[in-house]
Amino acid sequence: MSQIRAILWDNDGVLVDTEPLFLQATRDALARVDVRLELEQYVEISLSQGRSCLDLAEERGVSPDGIEELRAWRNVRYSQLLRGGVRVFEGAAESVAALHGRFPMAIVTSSNPDHFDEIHEPLGLVEYFEFVLTSGDYLRHKPHPEPYLRAAERMGVEPASCLVVEDTERGLEAAVSAGMRCVVVPHGLTRHGDFRRAHGVLGSLSELPGAVERLGGR
Repeated sequence: MSQIRAILWDNDGVLVDTEPLFLQATRDALARVDVRLELEQYVEISLSQGRSCLDLAEERGVSPDGIEELRAWRNVRYSQLLRGGVRVFEGAAESVAALHGRFPMAIVTSSNPDHFDEIHEPLGLVEYFEFVLTSGDYLRHKPHPEPYLRAAERMGVEPASCLVVEDTERGLEAAVSAGMRCVVVPHGLTRHGDFRRAHGVLGSLSELPGAVERLGGR
């Protein structure tokens, strides 16, 4: 097993508890075209498959232009919800600080850049990372491996020497398909996911430094 030389972090659902806010914004957007989004649908479509729940509006006959209008409205609504405050997950700040300097680290997220900046501006976590890849920095989203492969390339390390920290099935699939090890830290929306391919399932990020040691961190 290769030594761990870099740690790649997902953002939403790993560092910050933003998934319930994105769910609410998506629900509000779909309600504008009389589409009801159930929690189970969101988990399956978005967090497991990595697709947009706005596909449900397309299935109801909403035009491509209408979908883009919904997407823009959803993004504005999500920004409004973010301004109400974002919770950092237990152990996130401590683990990031503990691993900083021992490993180069990056954030690899599906968030758009504006939302990412809104989330992190008051938090002070980004300073611990070498760089951040957001939705505009790659063509194919998780569960495709491209986001993590691009991060490894930019970091200058082999994929096999990267450890990924994820919370969803789509993220785990992206990491494993990229040839990387992955530990998963489930939360309320993903606790029933299938994480059998993970190299560890943690109760909280407080356990991450120990997991890094077990998996070959120096």
